[in-house]
Amino acid sequence: MTPKLHTIAALVTVLVTALLAGPAQALTIETVMRAKSAPAEYAKRRLVGAFAEPGFPRPGPGPRIVFELAIDPALGAEGFTIRAAGRRITIKGGDDRGLVYGALEARSQLAHGVAVESLEATQRAPALVFRGIKFNTPWDSYRPSSALDQHFDTVRDLEYWEAFLDMMVENRFNAISLWTMHPFTYMVRPRHFPEASKWNDQEFAEWQALYRGILRLAKERGLDTYVVFWSIFVSPEFARAHNPQSKNFYPHYYVDGDRSEITKRYLRESVTQMLEEYPDLDGIGVSHGEGMAGMTPLERQQFVDEVYVQGALDATRTRPVKLIHRVPFSSGLDSGPGVSTQVEHITRTAMEKLGNRFSGPIWVEMKFNWSHGHSTPQLVKVHGGKLGDTYFRPAPPNYKVVWQVRNEDFFALRWGVPDFIRAHIAANGPGDGEKPYVGGYFVGSETYIPALDYFSARPHPRWKWAFQRQWLFYALWGRLLYDPATPDSVFQSEFTRRHGPRGANLLRAYALASNTQMRLASLYDSRWDFTLYGEGFLALQGETTKYIGVDALIDQPPLDPNYLSVAEYVKSVWEGKVDRLVAGAVTPPLLADALERDCREALALVEKTDAGDDVSLVYEVSDVKTWAHLGLHLAEKLRGAVALQRYRLTGDLAQREAAIRHLEKALAAWDDVIRITRPLYRDMKLTHYNHNSFDANPDNLFHWERIRADVARDVEVARADRVTPAAP
Repeated sequence: MTPKLHTIAALVTVLVTALLAGPAQALTIETVMRAKSAPAEYAKRRLVGAFAEPGFPRPGPGPRIVFELAIDPALGAEGFTIRAAGRRITIKGGDDRGLVYGALEARSQLAHGVAVESLEATQRAPALVFRGIKFNTPWDSYRPSSALDQHFDTVRDLEYWEAFLDMMVENRFNAISLWTMHPFTYMVRPRHFPEASKWNDQEFAEWQALYRGILRLAKERGLDTYVVFWSIFVSPEFARAHNPQSKNFYPHYYVDGDRSEITKRYLRESVTQMLEEYPDLDGIGVSHGEGMAGMTPLERQQFVDEVYVQGALDATRTRPVKLIHRVPFSSGLDSGPGVSTQVEHITRTAMEKLGNRFSGPIWVEMKFNWSHGHSTPQLVKVHGGKLGDTYFRPAPPNYKVVWQVRNEDFFALRWGVPDFIRAHIAANGPGDGEKPYVGGYFVGSETYIPALDYFSARPHPRWKWAFQRQWLFYALWGRLLYDPATPDSVFQSEFTRRHGPRGANLLRAYALASNTQMRLASLYDSRWDFTLYGEGFLALQGETTKYIGVDALIDQPPLDPNYLSVAEYVKSVWEGKVDRLVAGAVTPPLLADALERDCREALALVEKTDAGDDVSLVYEVSDVKTWAHLGLHLAEKLRGAVALQRYRLTGDLAQREAAIRHLEKALAAWDDVIRITRPLYRDMKLTHYNHNSFDANPDNLFHWERIRADVARDVEVARADRVTPAAP
């Protein structure tokens, strides 16, 4: 059935005299709207409004331009087409979201210099249905830290959210999830528990306006919206009124579960009221782990079902609720990490009992390789350890898995390795039916919020907020989750649009240099958030987050089973058991050679790039160089670690001298990192410096220069080493 023609013609005249050297000229654009919805109006506004933006390419002389926007369900959900007949361009979407994508694709092509008459695109169904961003709020944040608190004002600014959500749909993400330990006190004043609120009327109205504004902006862009929370947490005011001994509130995490009937009722009614008072909120996300100590896995699941799930089902709404159900983090009575087949069966059974009472599939969130997903594309573990196949076999009838690929490793440095994402999707996506239980991905962080730019030391006209610095990260993840076959030329063309010919080599340079992150995280096993910080070469060692010294590098087992640790490799060679080294194994010498090869090529690609007064290009090139020198640092450190471990086994003084030379070269590479970054980067607050503690640490500034003494200590470790050779 052809959609009703809602608006025959909307005429927009854009004057661009400021951009023209000659006399004033007017550009006439006509839009024909065959779709009526908030996303359709957004699509029109972003497309037509682009011609009024400074620097946007101006079409050549000719007749008026006509954009026709329509819905064609035959294209499928989120699909779109763009067809030009002269200066009449027809953009069709399979649904509202597809129409937005089509309009933004046309806008992007025009921005890259494509003539109006040459606009064309076809895109059918996306490869992955769920393409979400995990966004932790700085209020009631999961980790207490000034590194998170500093974003408070920025994240309460709707101008920020307008830009962030624009970025999401431009890159074809389709779900925004807001993660807060206890969001309800910011969103509702519980009817039966007014004592739980901490706000006066004006303060509460401001919070309501913020959340309603965020959700409205998201729905205008066709995004699904979720509020995700942890268990069992309440407001401090509620705890004081009803359970003064309880510590189930921010900033306490690993505490006993408060299973009192009044707490259950408060939380259940809060969920219901939130969903009823915020019609633009699509769904909730439930967790069980923290705040549930002393409860068995079955008791935890029962609490989630009886309180949060039931609260969602009780809501009276015009649209059904969507549900994210996170995989349990714990398998014992405490809140510590753990997995077990029993817990997997409990969780699967609970979700299947829900049938189709929620809208669409239940999205089952699993952390891919725990908190450090930018490592190996091979699934080694989830939160707590190795996962069984209970969730996958037989194929689930009413839920799909969404992998959460966390980034707790690089916040300052820009990153971009498209082939890593493609390999990830190929190995872990639904494929051609091999893994029908996979629905998509989240990307996001727990220890970082992409809001305030607290990194840049130089004035920069191109970006205002932190996420805009990391534009390539979001473009790669979003566009490749939508279509993994998107060619590299799409991303490289954006470098060229921004920087002209001087940006020609940047995508390739980033792909080579920032792969250092995946290689380090594959080599050095990690678990939860603070156990690794890749761009800083920091790791939690014992109770302290500190630089990964040579001894730690020698002894730490790898995450990727194809990698060999320094200790394992040297021992195998020394014992003459080279046959233990499986074919395809990544040994420390092979890894060091690969790092040096790729990082030197990256440096060569940007060596002659003169950024001039383009501050944005200065940062782009400098980040490539920084990643490259970090990679060269790791290469020399690996060589030094191998030589030092050989000396410790054999007593061969030549190996100790070799270790000293390589570690001195590693220090020189670190000094290059300092030389590049010191003028560009401030000392930066880092959540990881909470160490192995749940308390905020005010002494939390990071810069590569601040830990130079720790890097230099490796050389002294090698010089001071004296051993008696061990018997083979």
